[in-house]
Amino acid sequence: MLQVCLNGSRRPHERVPTTVTDIAASAAEAVAAGAESVHVHPRGDLGRETLDPDLVALTVDAVRRAVPGVPVGATTHEDVDTHGVSRVDLVAQWPAPEDGGPDFASVNWNEQGASELATTLRQRRIGVEAGIWTPTAAADFVGQNWPWRVLRVLVEATPGSSPGAYGTWAAERILSALGSQPAPVLVHGQDHWAWPVLRWAQQAGFDTRIGLEDTLFDEAGLRARGNGALVREALTGRTTH
Repeated sequence: MLQVCLNGSRRPHERVPTTVTDIAASAAEAVAAGAESVHVHPRGDLGRETLDPDLVALTVDAVRRAVPGVPVGATTHEDVDTHGVSRVDLVAQWPAPEDGGPDFASVNWNEQGASELATTLRQRRIGVEAGIWTPTAAADFVGQNWPWRVLRVLVEATPGSSPGAYGTWAAERILSALGSQPAPVLVHGQDHWAWPVLRWAQQAGFDTRIGLEDTLFDEAGLRARGNGALVREALTGRTTH
């Protein structure tokens, strides 16, 4: 399975979708190129990330209309400005998937309150993607008996946060700390680790992801044309310009 990560925390520029309309259009391009799942960071005023229940539902609805039948997920990461409201309180107001909420949401296990946030998502019947950036986070995740309660485990090789100087080495260390998992495992890298980790994950048989959240560049190091082009290249190995 290849997931597309449409925008992340990237600053708005001509190819990072931030408006609801652009996010939906970019999702449609990525799915047409072969993506099987969509991960999005909903945006509000001036392109700022948001966990606001109404804006999350509005974004998810637009993406679902653009790509019917494709699972749609959102972020919960701690750097989103919640205007003083706790992440748990905001997520507790998200609609369930059948009522217009996301099918799943990512929870970074290196962040404080991850278990409580994941519990709240499950209470909303929203699947949990457990984001694991380090072996320590992996040990905490396993030690808290969460592996049997998540939709998917995300092994996220992130420069500056994950161990080591190479993305593939970091991914291997995290996987070793996780051990055998009952849930599907998706492995991906960010920034200059994105392409090496993606190719390694594909060869190893893991699910993976690509998109403008993870990298702004194609495998040749040229500015990516968009999410659809990144997905196409990830699946075919061909750079498209």
